Amino acid sequence: MVGVGQLSLVEHSLCPLSAATSENLVHAAEYRYSDARRRRKTARVRVYAPLGLSPQDEVYLWGLLNLTLSQPRIESTLTATPHWCLSQMGIIDAGSRRGGRQYQQFSEALKRLSTVNYLSDACYDPTRGEYRRVSFGFLSYSLPADPRSSRAWTITWNPVFFDLIQARGGSMRFDLGLYRSLDAASRRLLLFVLKVGYRKGRIPVFDLRHLAVDLLGLSDSLALRDMKVKVARTLKRLESADVIASPTVKRIKPGQFAVTFERGEYLRRLPEQASRISDEESPLMDGLLAIGFEFQAALRIVRRYPSKLVTQWTDVTQAALERFGPNHFRVSPMAYFVDSIRKAAQGTRTPPDWWQESRRKERCDQPPTEAGRQVLSRLMDEVFGPDRTATSDEGSPASAGNLLKSLL
Repeated sequence: MVGVGQLSLVEHSLCPLSAATSENLVHAAEYRYSDARRRRKTARVRVYAPLGLSPQDEVYLWGLLNLTLSQPRIESTLTATPHWCLSQMGIIDAGSRRGGRQYQQFSEALKRLSTVNYLSDACYDPTRGEYRRVSFGFLSYSLPADPRSSRAWTITWNPVFFDLIQARGGSMRFDLGLYRSLDAASRRLLLFVLKVGYRKGRIPVFDLRHLAVDLLGLSDSLALRDMKVKVARTLKRLESADVIASPTVKRIKPGQFAVTFERGEYLRRLPEQASRISDEESPLMDGLLAIGFEFQAALRIVRRYPSKLVTQWTDVTQAALERFGPNHFRVSPMAYFVDSIRKAAQGTRTPPDWWQESRRKERCDQPPTEAGRQVLSRLMDEVFGPDRTATSDEGSPASAGNLLKSLL
C-alpha cells in the first residue's frame, strides 16, 4: 500500500488537528523555505473548506493520488468502484461486505475534499523550478445518486494540483500502511520527516510552536506546556516506529523551546518506488464482473479495448440493469456489452439517449462555471488583499465559506 503526498503540502497542516468538521472552515498555516538566492522566507497558506475538513480525509487524498498515478496510462481522472479504491488502500479487505460504514465515510470525505480551495503565496513548482502563487481545488467527483448502486465512481483531479503532483520532484511516495497505523498528528509529522529525512546532512532544529501549530495543526491558543506534551507524545510514536531517533524538546529561553531528533532506521531504507497496477487488478474489472463476466473474459476485455470505452459501456450496461432490469436485454447484459463495445470501437455506435440525458442531469448538479469563477475571485481577494468586498442578498459582507456553501 502506497500513498502520494505533494511536497509543498506536506510542509504544513491542511486543517486543524481537531477531528471536528465544522462548516465554513478557514485554516491558516505557514512554513519556511529558501528562495533561489538561498534567502529564508515564509510561505503563507490559506485552506478554505466550506463543508469542513478532517485530518482523516488526508488518507483518502494521498491514497487516491497513488491509485491514479499507478494506472497503466496516467490520466487526471480515476474511474473505479468504491470497493476497489478502499481495498487497494487497505481500508477494507477482499472479504469485507460491500457497502456500509466505510463507503459512507469515503463518500463524505470526497464531498468535503471536493469543496476545498487551497491558496499559497509560495508553492514550489518543480516544472518551472520556482516558487509561485497558486490557487487550486483538489478534486471533483461524480457518484451514482443511489448509494446501493454498483456503478463506478469518477474522481477528476484539478489540473493545477495534478500537474504539481505529476512533475518530477513534485511529490513523494510513502508507506500508506504505516501512515494509517498512526494518529493524525503523527501522520503529518511522518510525511514531513520523510521529506527532509532522506536528504543528506543534518536534520534541522524546529521551533516547538511552529511545529505544533503550523505543521501538526494544534490550536495556536493552546498553552505552551500543553503543546510540549502533545508534541512529545507525537515524537514518541514516531520513535516507536523507528522513523526518528533520540527526540528531545529543549528549553532555549523563557517561552521558547527547540525540537530536535535524528534519523531512525526506517529512513535508512530506500523509499518505496511507484508500481503500476496490473490488468488483473485494474479498477475496470469490478464493473465487468458485476455485469456477469467471468474473470478471464473480463481480463480479455480490459486488455483488448481502450479503458475509456470499457468505462463508458460498463456504466451504460450497469445503468440499464439498475434502471430497466435484466429483461431489458434481448440476450444478456454481457452480450449487450460485447456487441456495444465492439461497434463503439468501430465508430458505429454511441451511448443511448437516456444515458446521455442522465449524464447531463448529473452535470447540472455541479456548480456553474461562472459562479465558480466568482467564488475563486472572492477567495483570491481574501488572501491577497484587494480592497473590495462581496455582499450577500441581505446586504451584509459575504464570507468566502458562505459564498461557496451557497453553491452546493
